[in-house]
Amino acid sequence: MFGAKLSRRGLVTAATGVAAIGALGATVGTADAYQGNMERALSSLDNALGSLRESTANKGGHREKAMELVGQAIAETQAGIEFANEHGGGGN
Repeated sequence: MFGAKLSRRGLVTAATGVAAIGALGATVGTADAYQGNMERALSSLDNALGSLRESTANKGGHREKAMELVGQAIAETQAGIEFANEHGGGGN
């Protein structure tokens, strides 16, 4: 009888440890998916595009070109975030 209690206690302890490791793995996986620097860059690019749109158009075509390039940078940044999320990339 004592042996049965010890076995059950050991099983519960092992199951608790496995659950804790699984929870830790899920937390690490979520942290790896967050692209903090890329998200901040995307926010800055969005702000830059907004400022360019609000500026006057008398810039000899350079404003329009800048808006086009910032739009491309936004698309590439979003693609990078999606790629990292799909392929387990992470970081700040």
